Amino acid sequence: MAAPGELSTAEAEATAAEGASALEGRPAAEVVAWAVERFGSRLCLTASMTDAVLIDVATRVDPGIEIVFLDTQYHFPETLATVESVRRRYHPNLVVTRPDLPLDDLWRRDTDACCAARKVAPLEAALAGKAAWLSGLRRVDSPDRATTPVVDVDRRGLVKVNPLVDWTDDDVEAYIAANDVPVNPLVAQGFPSVGCWPCTRAVAPGEDRRAGRWASSGKSECGLHL
Repeated sequence: MAAPGELSTAEAEATAAEGASALEGRPAAEVVAWAVERFGSRLCLTASMTDAVLIDVATRVDPGIEIVFLDTQYHFPETLATVESVRRRYHPNLVVTRPDLPLDDLWRRDTDACCAARKVAPLEAALAGKAAWLSGLRRVDSPDRATTPVVDVDRRGLVKVNPLVDWTDDDVEAYIAANDVPVNPLVAQGFPSVGCWPCTRAVAPGEDRRAGRWASSGKSECGLHL
């Protein structure tokens, strides 16, 4: 039986199928509005603070939407500065989650375990009682994300909505320029995908945009989107 606020597996799958069919190719704001209408307070948005494009789109639809930022305790100073820029610009309903852990060097020995403790577990806690969440996944991010649907069911059984899924890099840049959206300063320094400082490097010209994440390790995802 689903917990209060959550959907049963059948309900989640039916809702996701409906959304995937109806919303493919639709404007991002329309996708967000669909999610807000169906889920209300049972919906949240997760933000990596590489940029605030999804935050900008979503808060235009629902200024009070819950926004979750996972503070792993290993973010670049520029990322934390972007969080403060977002606070000043949008006055958002921002929830910052941190793991109840001391700083350690687990990232040196086992990046999967480090991500599980500092990103996946805090996200699980943030999503407790939710029925759906918005993510900024885009198909152009990497080959692993090339077939991402606009609406899906995640491994938790929650409806996962990806309003920017069909946006190109040009689309993102144009939206940022047109709306003066806050952007992590690291993007201009060759970091198109910003993670934790121990496991993120700048990307060389011609490399995949996520090539700087866990470089040379064979790892391409932290576990949040699997």
